[in-house]
This record gives sequence, C-alpha cells and structure tokens, in this order.
Amino acid sequence: MVNVEANIDQYSADFDRLQRGSRSWLNELRSEGMNKFIDIGFPIARKGNEKWKYTNISSIARTHFDLAREATVSLEDIKNAAPWNDSWVNVVFVNGMFIGTFSDEVYGGVEVVSLASEIDRDESCSFAKTHLGMLVDYSDDGFAALNTGLISDGVVIKINDGEKCNSPINLIFFNAGHLNSANHPRVLVVAGSGSSSTVIENYVGGGIEESFTNSVSEIFVNSHASVDHYRLLMESDDTYDVGYGRVKIKDNGVFRSRSFFGGARLGRYDLNVLIEGVGASCDLRGLYITSRHQHMDNFINIDHVSPNSASSLFYKGILDGHSKAVFGGNVLVRKDAQQTNSVQTDKNLVLSPDAEVNSRPSLFIYADDVKCAHGATAGNIDAETVYYMRSRGLDLEAASKLLIYGFAEEIIGSVSVDLLRDYLEGKFLSSLPRYKFEF
Repeated sequence: MVNVEANIDQYSADFDRLQRGSRSWLNELRSEGMNKFIDIGFPIARKGNEKWKYTNISSIARTHFDLAREATVSLEDIKNAAPWNDSWVNVVFVNGMFIGTFSDEVYGGVEVVSLASEIDRDESCSFAKTHLGMLVDYSDDGFAALNTGLISDGVVIKINDGEKCNSPINLIFFNAGHLNSANHPRVLVVAGSGSSSTVIENYVGGGIEESFTNSVSEIFVNSHASVDHYRLLMESDDTYDVGYGRVKIKDNGVFRSRSFFGGARLGRYDLNVLIEGVGASCDLRGLYITSRHQHMDNFINIDHVSPNSASSLFYKGILDGHSKAVFGGNVLVRKDAQQTNSVQTDKNLVLSPDAEVNSRPSLFIYADDVKCAHGATAGNIDAETVYYMRSRGLDLEAASKLLIYGFAEEIIGSVSVDLLRDYLEGKFLSSLPRYKFEF
C-alpha cells in the first residue's frame, strides 16, 4: 500500500501559502478543492474503481511534487518545443506562470488574460469568479480536487457574442523539468453566442528529472457558437501528465476536439462533454502513439441531455515496445434526448507483442428514438496489404512506414489549421519506428 499521508500534509502546506492575501471567493474555491483532496486523496485503489482500473498512479502518489518555481528559458526554447506561428495569438506559461514578454496582446472582441491578473481584479468585475469551477465535479477525483486546491495561474479566454476569431489562440504550457516539481495550470474558455474560435493547448517540455503536470480546462460553448479545440501532450519520458477537459454546449453549439499524445511517462486525459442544448453536437478525435514503457489513458464521456443532438468519438492508437494504452469511451443518452445520433470507435495498431491496449467503448441509452453505435479493434496489418505494396516496388521498411502513416493520417488529416497539421505530420514522421511488418 502506498503511504501518501506525508505528501498530503505537504500539499496542504502549499495550499496554506497560496491562501495568504488572495481574494475571498478564490480562497473559498481553493478550500473546497483541498478539503475534498484531503478527504479522498489520489485514486491509488484500482479494485472496484472502473475509472482507474487499468492505470496505476502510485508513482505519482508516493512522490511529493513541490509547486514549480520560476525558471529562465529563451523564446527559442519555447518555439523548439511547441507549434508556433507569428500570425497566431501565442500565450506562454513556464512552470505554470504567465510570461508576458513572450505572449501576444489581443484586442477587439476577444479577451485573453492570465488567471493571476484576472484574480487581482475587484471581485465585482471578475469574470472568472462566475465561471471558474462550474464544470468540474471533483467529488470523486483527487487530481481535479488538487488542481482546484492549488489554483494560482492559468488563462481566461472570453470571446464576445458573434465574434469570428481568424487566428488560433495558441496556449503553451512549458515544463522546465525541475526535479519533483508540479504545475497545476487552469484554462477557462467562454465562447459567446454565435462566435467561432480555435484554441490550441500545448503541454510540452520536461527534462530528465521526474515532474508532474496536473491541468484542468473548462470550456463553455454558448448557443450557435463553434469551438475547435486541440490538445497536444508532448512532454519528456520522465513526466507525469493528468489533464481534465470539461465542456458544456448550449443550443446548436458545436465543439470539435483533436487530441494528440506523443510524449510522457504516464499520460491521462479525462474529457467530459455535456451536450445540454437542443441541436448541439461534438466531434472528438484523438491519436496516441506510445513506445518503450509509456502509458496513455484516454477517458472520454459524452452526456446527451437534450433532443436532436449528435456526437462522434473516434480515437486511434499506435503501440510499440512495452507500452500500454487505455481507452474508455462512455456515451450517455438521457430519456429526453430523443433523436440522438452517436457513434464511437477506437482502433489500435499494435506493433509489438509486448505492447498492451485495454479498450472499453460503452453506450448507456435511456431514449428509444436514437441512432447509436460503438466498436473497438486492435491488431496488426494484414499480410495481403503488405504483399500488395511490395509488389508495387516498395521495400519492406518503406511499405511498413507508409501503412503506419496511413493509419494515423485519418486523425492528423482532420486538423483544420494548415500550419498545425503540417507541424503534426512532421512530428509524426520523425517519430516513426524503424519497423518491418513480417509474417
């Protein structure tokens, strides 16, 4: 059994330091989160806990991760670690702290400010006060509770009604990789009615020392609004990353998500989409590539509340070495959500006999007028496909790489931002293993 009592005491001490001099409303929110974390701790007991059945986080629980301190990095370090374009709105955080000198200012109908500066506003003027924590239920999840208890910085994005954002908002959370350090970033996005926007979340960096990133993102998609959201996890093999995405969609709103995992020792992405409005929809796609001893867990929940809504969940995984992947996809269709159209699929390409994937797509349907389907596959490329490509003059390694790329391209090709898609293609091609499909 992992003893985490001392670590919880230390997290409580970190919490006490943050509480000094903060706004009363934030102190209350932090207190709720920390009290719950002290009550439930980390989900180290996996027996009977379906959410964490296939992911062991004892290595996180037994290590105390101090709040990350300030670090000096260059702009070139940032640009080398994450996608960057000068035409985008680039917003940079290092060790969870906003770096204004590396970040762009925004004018007009879009407001992008650091959470720390938003907290400093008079309470009556604080936009964050009325939205922060509204979508996160941390009653049974210690990581989300800990993030709430240790809120200090992050980003607040407010998009006015009817605003059409032509430039992606590119959020870069750079982990300097200090030994046993932790970042707890918070992201709040409120997309006004009839607006359209693109938000990219990058979790990058890390080093050769153990570090921990524990993030929470809350996204409000109001009526007739459209949000394209990208999440890139590309940290080092010595980092642990647990991320939460909480989304609420109102009438005729559209939320599109693209998630990419390319680096971390252990990664977990917990995405929950509440389709609250009539005619609302979401399209969720992801690609995870694991090798060596990496572990990636995608836990996706879609909740259909109102009628005439739609959801699509499509994830793909490529596994090599001794790596492991977990996919949990749950779709709930409530009694009043008639004429719901939902489909979910998880496909995995397993390149090594030592790799392992656990896939559990599930449907919970309480309405009788719906179209719903789900499925999961795991396997290798069939011999006939390889033979056909070799008959066209390709050697075995080239044919194998082309087939692996073709498997991934279905997800990468769905990225609507051209420069980001080019970046992801380059990253993927450079990381392809020297593999040969042999039968």
